[in-house]
Amino acid sequence: MKKRILSFFLGKPLKDSDLVNERLSVFWGVPVFSSDTISTVAYAGEEILIVLMPVLGMGSYKVFLGIVAVITAFLAVLTMGYRQSIEAYPQGGGAYAVAMDNLGERAGLIAGSSLVIGYVLIVAVSVSAAAAAIVSGYPALAEYKVGIALLLIALLSWVHLRGTRSAAFVIGIPTYLFVLSMLIMIVTGLVRWFTGNYTALSATVTAPDGEAALVWLTLRAFASGCTALGGIEAVSNGVANFKEPAYRTARNVLLAMALIVGTLFVGVSVLMSLYRIVPGNLSTTFSTLAAAVFGRKSPMFHVVQVTTVGILMLAANTAFADLPHLMAMMAEDGYLPKRMIYRGSRLNYSNGIAFLFSVSTALVLGFEADQHKLLPLFASGVFISFFLNQLGMLFHWKRRKGEPGHLRHSIINGVTLTATTVTLIVLILTRFLSGAWVTLLGIALLAVLMRGIQGHYRKVKRELSVTSVEEARKLLNMTHSGKVLLPVRSVNRSFIKTYNCAKDIGFTEIELLYVGSSETAAHELERQLREIGVDDPFSYEITEYRNTEDILIRRIEQEEKKLAHHQHLTVLIPTLVTSNPIKQYLHNETSRVMLRRMSRYRYVYIFQVPYLFD
Repeated sequence: MKKRILSFFLGKPLKDSDLVNERLSVFWGVPVFSSDTISTVAYAGEEILIVLMPVLGMGSYKVFLGIVAVITAFLAVLTMGYRQSIEAYPQGGGAYAVAMDNLGERAGLIAGSSLVIGYVLIVAVSVSAAAAAIVSGYPALAEYKVGIALLLIALLSWVHLRGTRSAAFVIGIPTYLFVLSMLIMIVTGLVRWFTGNYTALSATVTAPDGEAALVWLTLRAFASGCTALGGIEAVSNGVANFKEPAYRTARNVLLAMALIVGTLFVGVSVLMSLYRIVPGNLSTTFSTLAAAVFGRKSPMFHVVQVTTVGILMLAANTAFADLPHLMAMMAEDGYLPKRMIYRGSRLNYSNGIAFLFSVSTALVLGFEADQHKLLPLFASGVFISFFLNQLGMLFHWKRRKGEPGHLRHSIINGVTLTATTVTLIVLILTRFLSGAWVTLLGIALLAVLMRGIQGHYRKVKRELSVTSVEEARKLLNMTHSGKVLLPVRSVNRSFIKTYNCAKDIGFTEIELLYVGSSETAAHELERQLREIGVDDPFSYEITEYRNTEDILIRRIEQEEKKLAHHQHLTVLIPTLVTSNPIKQYLHNETSRVMLRRMSRYRYVYIFQVPYLFD
């Protein structure tokens, strides 16, 4: 039944050989790995104006397009820099792989931590922005904003649990529809402006006191607008998901993404400037712009609203497509739990998807689905990964000095590093108190945690490793059959099966142990055992405090202390098993508790002997 339900919701399980069919072409790779960056077109301009408008009013547009031009140029520089890191590291991993290889473990862990936190924030920001877009178009749903955001996270998790190709189809169509609707809006808006068939808004123009205040305001607005660059890293992390030659497909996806985002961001920003759009409380600037271009009663207004909600929701897809694969790479290196490596029935990293679902849900609840509160936490972490990626690439080319194209590659990554460094400094200075400090602290703590995880795995490996054939043979010859302790409550079929199991294995030293509240019951149990022919040693302990598990554990500790060198103690626990999973919880609480508590004893073997009851 369970398999049927899972197949219905997730699809039929895929074989390992089907993995090659899950890889993506450029056409499908663009929406899957670029939906986050494309979606920023819907709110990056608004984030700039939210900073400028309260101070400059409509004078904001005197610096708005300049900021947009700088961000667009930065997008082009980042694209060139990351196309090089994709070619140099075709296995994927982005900033984590580059920093780990060229800058060392600490830098690699900081890069990996910043990416993990950044991807989680991408999901929280994207679904919150999508919920805001829905509320903007349909204000009656305002009180359900948080619930809408949570529903979107759940839907995306389900889509990705079904597999990469299923996700590509679901995500690709809405993404391309959004791009098409944006192009239509840009062309229509420009035509209306050139023909004079439009109405621009107006407001009072004010100015801050002093040139220094204007510079600081511009820097803050630039920092807010840099959210448009958040998803650049995604393609370099997920190179392994593309069709062969994977690195070349990934480079083309990155280039296509940059062209689409650059065109739409500049086009929409020019329209916002021409139409003098002002951010509102219930209506987003994007919704206001669409209403100004098409009119609220026009079908195209609703098309823009629907496609905007679609792309904002699917922006979170970038994290679902990328983070599980990145976490699997980090788990392979021992920095995250090994369970992150395992693929689910649909060849996806289902544990990574579950992690992303859980943490992003907590963030949406904690910040009440307010993307404006979440965005200050978002950008600084992303730009740390940009910085480490490009710094690592500069060291990469330094090690390859003298190779063809070395100087050209170094210059490209050097320019990208310079732009990234300046932007990171601006982001930290302007957003530190408004939330960036939380992200920086989180990155540091996660890096320390991952270092501790690897330390644990190294310790386990040292403890379990066998260094030679001679050592293995010596260990095999050191063990002896040892003593068996068999807890018994009554003479029943489950006990008899457990006792027979001990005999069949070949144990000769078996002690039967009864723990209860009545000495009379203990003597009666011993009489019954002797009557059926069980003549092994029998002991009992009486307690009036119902602490059976504690008594058993104490006895096991006593027996362990008596063990000679290389001896062991075996504990066999009779366990009733039912075929009904619900009824199973009505039995064996003692067995479960004992198994958990006894697992910490190195020289004690614990076995459950199941007795099936239908």
